[in-house]
Amino acid sequence: MDDATFKPETAAPEAGEKRPPLPQAELDVLTDQLIAQLKTVYDPEIPVDIFELGLIYRVDVSDEKDVVVDMTLTAPGCPVAGEMPGWVRDAVMQIEGIRSCHVNLVFDPPWDTSKMTDEAKLSLNMF
Repeated sequence: MDDATFKPETAAPEAGEKRPPLPQAELDVLTDQLIAQLKTVYDPEIPVDIFELGLIYRVDVSDEKDVVVDMTLTAPGCPVAGEMPGWVRDAVMQIEGIRSCHVNLVFDPPWDTSKMTDEAKLSLNMF
């Protein structure tokens, strides 16, 4: 996933609630901030950030700026499986105005090297 194709989804409001949607300009700025913060989190065994590794599968942002991240790991037995979601949550919560962040660890679809960006592959000499 590259920066140009990463677009957080906005979560639908609860039934009966009427919230104004985030303006597109604000969502664009938030998208850039989310990408920047996700790029601060590294898999400790691989010298590439989790965004470039393709470990972030989905990001939802509600109009109240509650964030839900679906992410995976390079392997289900990853030694930092219990810690990495907290690292992601902490990174996202550094963005001013974010009300909450919940990180779901998912393994479907399984991660593989095809999910890595060209930048990550280059960093790991995989070309």
